Amino acid sequence: MMRFVRLLILMLTIGIVILLSACSHRLTKEVTLDNIVVYPSPPDTARIQFLTKFSNSVDITGERSPFLRYILGKDKGKPIIKPYGISIHKGKIYICDTMLGGLEIIDLEKRTFEYFRPGGMGLLKKPINCFVDEQGNLYVADTGRKQVVVFNPDLTYKGSFGDPRKMRITDVFVAGRGIWVSDMESHTVHVYLKDNYKHVYQFPVGKPKTDPFLSSPTNIFVTPDYVYVSDFGSFKIKVYERNGTYVRSIGSYGKALGQFVRPKGIAVDRDGLLYVVDAGFENVQIFDPNDQLLLFFGGSYEGPGDMWLPAKVIIDYDNLKYFEKYVYKGFKLKYLILVTNQYGPDKVNVYGFVEPR
Repeated sequence: MMRFVRLLILMLTIGIVILLSACSHRLTKEVTLDNIVVYPSPPDTARIQFLTKFSNSVDITGERSPFLRYILGKDKGKPIIKPYGISIHKGKIYICDTMLGGLEIIDLEKRTFEYFRPGGMGLLKKPINCFVDEQGNLYVADTGRKQVVVFNPDLTYKGSFGDPRKMRITDVFVAGRGIWVSDMESHTVHVYLKDNYKHVYQFPVGKPKTDPFLSSPTNIFVTPDYVYVSDFGSFKIKVYERNGTYVRSIGSYGKALGQFVRPKGIAVDRDGLLYVVDAGFENVQIFDPNDQLLLFFGGSYEGPGDMWLPAKVIIDYDNLKYFEKYVYKGFKLKYLILVTNQYGPDKVNVYGFVEPR
């Protein structure tokens, strides 16, 4: 009798391990011509492929087997609640969650999902955007605290800067020796030194209702030559030289292609293509270096690949290996495009810029 019981326990254990292993790879669904989601739609040549999405810890760590769900109950995991900003660095995804009062941190290599809600001097109130520099330091733009809070690579508190009496910080971007911060209160972009957080200068100096003026700067992106600012208040993307000299504006208010209703997150790829999130259209528009609209992707949510109040877009060239399994075999993955959705079932969409093999 004891031998039978031991054998039964062994068989159940093996069965559970097999089921858990199978379910841990549930997102790796083979992409075929019948289920692929691409932009633009056929018969045009596909440039963007929807790869996968993240909405909770189960999407990362793997779902419980049907047997365990029956025994232990349904496992919904830890949710991504209301994401806005997002950054990726060396296999880790950092997501600013305005409702959590902290960040979700996803480790793609270890397949872990954790909440990061620091206390003490690193307390976060309403983190809206974040940036991870080459050394792994995490910079968080907190609109509730009205400061940028900095953490070491091990997530211990490193420092903070910004005047909460005068600023309403909305985004942060690190480039070279500088830290660029958008401030809705002063209608400017502030530049600080990375070494000591010393304030160096701010721009623009234009008067209201002029093109250089920033009505409501919400998001920024810095290239070796230019600073791109998403100006929510003027419905434009404004471009400046890194010293603050105004260069040009992209887009205008309207419902036609190439126009904006609620421009938010922006990103620029290595070829100079500009990506702009529009929370009103619930899509991302892509412009060439001549500011001409190339295509758009997303749309009001109806299924995979669609968006629901999107907020931020980032581009990544360094973590392709974690997502190549989702790419259609006829495509070559050039880089990743990650977009956050503040509502809906798919909180972080992952797309790939692809080329035919």
